[in-house]
Amino acid sequence: MPHRTQMQVIKRRLVGKEGADRVRELRLILAELPSYRSGPYADIRKWVNAQLEETRTRSRVVHRDSIAVRHEGAAQIALVGPPNSGKSSLLQALSNVQIKTGDYAFTTTRPVPALTRIRGVLVQLVEIPGLIGGASEGRGGGRALLGVLRDADAMILCHDASAPLDGLETIRGELDASGIALPAILAATKVDEAPPDAIERTVAALPELEVVGVSVLDEASLEAFREAVWRLSGLVRIFLRDEEPVALHPPATVLDVAQTIHHELAEHCRGARVWGPSARFDGQRVGRDHVLEDGDTVEIVSR
Repeated sequence: MPHRTQMQVIKRRLVGKEGADRVRELRLILAELPSYRSGPYADIRKWVNAQLEETRTRSRVVHRDSIAVRHEGAAQIALVGPPNSGKSSLLQALSNVQIKTGDYAFTTTRPVPALTRIRGVLVQLVEIPGLIGGASEGRGGGRALLGVLRDADAMILCHDASAPLDGLETIRGELDASGIALPAILAATKVDEAPPDAIERTVAALPELEVVGVSVLDEASLEAFREAVWRLSGLVRIFLRDEEPVALHPPATVLDVAQTIHHELAEHCRGARVWGPSARFDGQRVGRDHVLEDGDTVEIVSR
């Protein structure tokens, strides 16, 4: 198995595992890896050993009040909104995670992470429990929740399309008071229950935000929402021959792609052959500083 594919497989095996389960899986992975002393597989063993030590250290320290969320996937995007704004149902519809949902406020009390695959790339969504007025001053555990949000790459503001905008505006005020200004879109949820003109009224009231209407009962709206999340992530996909795409933030060069594969390949990278939007013709030979575009396929050329 190519070493980069092996690394992807290892990371997938670790998704969602913590504590003793993560230690057990890391030990199994070490037992399966070849015992090379140099090269890319030696680097993989070093990474796995570092993860093992980090997990053991974290397990020895009890964080009773910690609600930090480990970053996984190519980007971490937070779902933020007032209580009962459809965050849990949306997260559940986009992933395999099972969440307690209900028609009452504060069904979710701690951040809930889940991975979803968009355009072949794993993206982490994190539901932030319903924020309330005064969150920036600590009400409702707001400071800790806002701390989790602050570490995200972007956020999705969730709003029940049938509800008044007051609750959403309260939360936006708390975000401003906390100095949190992440890239954002607005998910107008439960559109299947909303009046026909609900989306138009929301767009008119919030012209500064991209508004995406979504219902967990409508697969077409969920697919449109996934595309909006992808745009929000700002990522581009670069394909390698016979492997999953690499997700990078633009501008992404041939050298950046080589670096994600292995640092030795980056050192010896002379350029690449490129198929796709950034190439003038299929298989164009380009230099290592060539800027790639979403959907390009790359074959690294080294000395």
